[in-house]
Amino acid sequence: MARKNIVFEAPVYTLEAALNAVQHGVDRLELCADFGEGGTTPSAGLLKEIKRQVDVPVFVMIRCRGGDFLYSDSELEIMRTDIGILSAHGADGFVFGILASSGEVNREACARLIQAAEGKPCTFHRAFDLVPDKKTALETIIGLGFERILTSGGAPTVSAGFDMIKKLNIWAKDRIIILPGGGLKPADLPRLNQYGALEEVHSSCKQFRNSTMDLPDTGLKLSLIKEMEGKVLTVDPQLVRSFRAILDELG
Repeated sequence: MARKNIVFEAPVYTLEAALNAVQHGVDRLELCADFGEGGTTPSAGLLKEIKRQVDVPVFVMIRCRGGDFLYSDSELEIMRTDIGILSAHGADGFVFGILASSGEVNREACARLIQAAEGKPCTFHRAFDLVPDKKTALETIIGLGFERILTSGGAPTVSAGFDMIKKLNIWAKDRIIILPGGGLKPADLPRLNQYGALEEVHSSCKQFRNSTMDLPDTGLKLSLIKEMEGKVLTVDPQLVRSFRAILDELG
C-alpha cells in the first residue's frame, strides 16, 4: 500500500516566518496580515518577495478587514480586486469565507470571488466554524467549488472539535478536503489520523522572539496585543520539526 503524504500548511505573517516555516518542513504557506484580527489580506510586496525565496505553494488570505464575515458590495469589490493583484504576483491559491447575516454561507458573494480566482484553488476559512448548520454549509461550499475547508470543528481548538471534524470527513465523502486547524498540537495528529481521513493539517507554530532593537524602556506601549509588545511574530522551528516528524511517521 502506497504511503500518503499529509500536507503541512502554516499561516505566516512575515518574511522571516515564511522562510523559517519552509526551511523546517512546511509544505504550503497561508500568507496573511494582522495576526490580532486572525488574518487579513497581506501586501503584494510581501507575497512577491516570499515567492522569490521559497519553492512551496503560497495561498493568500483574502479578507479586507477584521471583525465579522459579513461584507458590503464595496468590500467584496476590494477583495475581488485583491485577488487579481495578488494572482498577478504569484499567489498559488486563495483563502476566504463570506457569511450572510444569519451565519449561513453567502453563496453569491463566494461565487464572485471564486470566479475572480480563475481556477486557482480556494479554501473556505474558519468563518465556517461560526455557521450553525455545518452539514448544509458543507454541501454549499462543495457546490461552489472550494477545494478545502479550514476548521476546528466549531470549537476553540481542533482537539475540542474532533467529533465534528470526524463527522465532516464522513459527510464530505472525499469530495472536499477537511483541513483541521485552530490550536492544533502535534499530539493531536495520531487521533486525527486514526480513521484514515487526514490529508492536510494547519498550524501556525507561532513564536514571539525578542526585538533586537537597543532602546531604553520608556514605558510606552504601541501594540494592542500585550504578548507582542517589543517582540516579533515568527515561527518556532522546533515545533515545525515536531509536526513534520509525526506527519512523516503517520504518512
